[in-house]
Amino acid sequence: MSARLFKKFLKEQELLQPQKDPHIKDENDDDEEEEEEHVNSGSSINPFDLLNDGDHVSDQDDELETSEDIVLGAGDKQDPQELKGTSNSVSRSSHKSKKKKKKKNKEGACESTHKDEKSLDAILEALSLDVKTSALPRAPEKAKAVNTKLHDSLAKPPAASILEVDPKYLNAENELRRIFGSKVVKSFEKSNQTGPGSSRQVRGGRRGGYIPRKTVLVTASEHWPRWDGSFSMEFLEVKDGYHYFRYVHSSSYAQAQRAFEAAKAIHDLNGIASILLYNPYHLDSLLTMADYFKFAGEQQMSAESISKCLYALECAWHPLFTPFQGNCQVKFNDEKNKPMFTTLFAHMKNMDKRGCHRSALEVCKLLLSLDSDDPMGAKFYIDYLSLRADEYAWLERFSEDYQSDSSLWLFPNFSFSLAVCRFYLEKQESEEGTHALTAKSSSTELMKQALMLHPSVLKKLIEKVPLKDQAWTGIVKDALFRAEEVGIPSLDHLINIYVETNYLIWRLPDLQKLLRDAAQQIVETLKRDSSEAKDWACVRKEAFSSEKND
Repeated sequence: MSARLFKKFLKEQELLQPQKDPHIKDENDDDEEEEEEHVNSGSSINPFDLLNDGDHVSDQDDELETSEDIVLGAGDKQDPQELKGTSNSVSRSSHKSKKKKKKKNKEGACESTHKDEKSLDAILEALSLDVKTSALPRAPEKAKAVNTKLHDSLAKPPAASILEVDPKYLNAENELRRIFGSKVVKSFEKSNQTGPGSSRQVRGGRRGGYIPRKTVLVTASEHWPRWDGSFSMEFLEVKDGYHYFRYVHSSSYAQAQRAFEAAKAIHDLNGIASILLYNPYHLDSLLTMADYFKFAGEQQMSAESISKCLYALECAWHPLFTPFQGNCQVKFNDEKNKPMFTTLFAHMKNMDKRGCHRSALEVCKLLLSLDSDDPMGAKFYIDYLSLRADEYAWLERFSEDYQSDSSLWLFPNFSFSLAVCRFYLEKQESEEGTHALTAKSSSTELMKQALMLHPSVLKKLIEKVPLKDQAWTGIVKDALFRAEEVGIPSLDHLINIYVETNYLIWRLPDLQKLLRDAAQQIVETLKRDSSEAKDWACVRKEAFSSEKND
């Protein structure tokens, strides 16, 4: 019988019995007082113990019932002090039993943790990760050891660190805010929304409850169609520290691709546009429409088509695809991968036209890191974008670390850009008052080497910039700078690319002075000894021989 029922029983008995004088005391009254004291002592149980398991609560009830039976059995024979002693002894014994159970529970928990550690040790040994379990007694430390092993096994290739992309610089809107301020950018966006071309972009209204996926390369607009998942990316292998991936088309995308090829064969632009009605993220159709809008003068519509391609390409990325770390390869040889390179190259050019040179530089690094063969010729633009983004120290480090043979300086763009880069670094050092003691050549020496290696660049720059100073007429009359072509087709093509891309840089007066001083020193040197020009001609023929022509 529990204490609560026992009290209820006593109250019922008191109601049935005749009332007595309160001043007269009976022996039964003493017993009742003792029972009430015992019940009050039993109320000192911790109420939080009721949150434990049911078995533990039932044990406590059993202990209370045994203690009550002892009190009832004692009756009138035992002294009240003895009854208190027995109740205290019962409560002490119950407290000891609780301690024993807690110790058993702790021992059981320890045994379970030891078993878990043993099972983890067995798994690690089965995976042959060479982890010493004696030195790793805890699970978190073992997980840390496994992570270090995996990190060592997935070590980056040497050129990966120099091509790491900073995602925060990929957003062109952020760069425009840094250049012009957030107020100017917001007012420009509002004018575009209320402009004449805004109704065409917002046509169709917002789709209720549709929120575009967040991507890094571009920011999706709300009026864009929902990503349909028509193509995806699969993981191929790990080779030489690089992770190889490729894109995979679904059956619906393959059908749209066949329709695109048929429309392209007959030059049917309307047929290509109709493909986008049912397959809004068909890459080749979007790229074709981007070219059409570009030639039609609709630059904003062209850029939007390119952005849709980037959005679809990023939505299809594999979970293990980490292109910003510079250790992923998506080969251009696969036909399904080619739209990614074409889209990134077009996006890079759009960023450059908008004046977002740092964003264009990060896209160029991404483009160069995806295929080590550089099918789009990204390394012939990366020097120009680095100079426009004021990343002079990075350009020097890139020329030293990208290729182990350090032959980048032989190309026309790098030979002149490294001289310009050294010029600005020297200017920064003079302004800061810190002249580093390095074994690197000065900007004048680098410019003289570039002019001796590629002398035909000077005359083309004078005509393209243009440079109208009278001093240039006397320099161009020299035999070294008179010729407009070198006679090596590949080198002449690279020189034309450099002049068309970088001529804007040479409009600055400081760089014109650097170029003029270096050219005048070369002319004076060749008047005394012309053998140096022959030596540089041999270097040029060896570096750009017909056998190495691609």
